[in-house]
Amino acid sequence: MTQTVPGNKPNLVPIGTVLAGACALAVVALWAFWPTLAELGQKWIHDPQYSHGILVPLFAAYMLWVRREHLRGDLSPAVLAGGGCLLLAGASRVVSGVLCFTWIDAMAILPCLIGMALLVGGRAAFRWCWPAVAFLFFMIPLPYSIEIALGGPLQRVATLGSAFMLQALGQPAVAEGNTIMLNDVKLGIVEACSGLRMLVTFFTFSTGMAMLIRKPWLEKMCIVLSAIPIALLTNIIRITATGIMYQNHREFAHVFFHDLAGWFMMPVCLGFLGIELWILNKLIIDGRQAKPLLALR
Repeated sequence: MTQTVPGNKPNLVPIGTVLAGACALAVVALWAFWPTLAELGQKWIHDPQYSHGILVPLFAAYMLWVRREHLRGDLSPAVLAGGGCLLLAGASRVVSGVLCFTWIDAMAILPCLIGMALLVGGRAAFRWCWPAVAFLFFMIPLPYSIEIALGGPLQRVATLGSAFMLQALGQPAVAEGNTIMLNDVKLGIVEACSGLRMLVTFFTFSTGMAMLIRKPWLEKMCIVLSAIPIALLTNIIRITATGIMYQNHREFAHVFFHDLAGWFMMPVCLGFLGIELWILNKLIIDGRQAKPLLALR
């Protein structure tokens, strides 16, 4: 007998077959992408800007567990769609090898996973896994050209914003290029201080939270997009605080600026995000929960 769930199609494929196929495809994909995964692991471990990448697959696995109720219905494989995704992944790897562009090779992991899901569980598996697979984009480091293109403007914003805040606090700060002149102190805003690291990390965190919370789409988009100004503002606060510390205790300011400040930036970002959520809850009313003030009988 085939047991059916009300409102869903019967599961035409035995779950054992689905699991066996998933394991076989996972082993093949792991073997094919092992050099790419090893390179990503080295980047996560040795590059502080992408140290959050090691947490992205864990969060994606948690999303799969949370969305497990979507893995119902007909698990018949979608051969054409799945094969097309795998061909796209293979073509991307070929292009990456020809152009020597490793970012394309890493991005090929995403269509490969989608193709595997379609081949194993069809549309039901795709509905279940696509948000988690899409979130894996944040574990892939940005191309070097994009890092350079973003780093310069972010450095300039950090320099001008910090100089303005220092002046507003009564400090004799002057911005010259990417350096803040503060009395006899030269506070250089180098690439590592541009805020790109915090921007990438906090944007990843905000996107993951927006995927999990049950809020209207407008509120979710506000949360994701607000990660950019919040990260920039937090970096400006860090540089401003360091400039004030240099006026009183230079040795501690040097340690704080290069070592401790990075640990304090994320709690500050989360604090701003909490304030934003509180404001959004006051401004945006979910129509599904709202009740009419007057009920006509």
